[in-house]
Amino acid sequence: MEIWINPACSKCRSAISLLDAEGADYTVRRYLEDVPTEDEIREVLERLGLEPWDITRTQEAAAKELGLKEWPRDAGARDRWIAALAAHPKLIQRPVITADDGTAVVARTEEAVRDALSRREPPGTTPL
Repeated sequence: MEIWINPACSKCRSAISLLDAEGADYTVRRYLEDVPTEDEIREVLERLGLEPWDITRTQEAAAKELGLKEWPRDAGARDRWIAALAAHPKLIQRPVITADDGTAVVARTEEAVRDALSRREPPGTTPL
């Protein structure tokens, strides 16, 4: 399990606290420093079952500068959105937890973190 966080984000700190309280085995990725590639963003989107505009923080200054609210939200614009997220990682909604079962969640609530925890592999098993 990996969690993409911004340490300054209260939702991220809450998610980490809950993971720790539940004894979860996870890796922290400070995605503003260790910026995801476009391919990594595509993979997370596939795991989330979402489109790039679904995980974009459109109220951020960079989003406003880019005019993201006016960008088309269709298959033809998908790569443009992904490129923007890779170039401006602060636009990525956080935290994102990649679960052991190959899925992912945007873990902004306790319920979402618990959902990711429910997808853990039992101790002593190996993920496929």
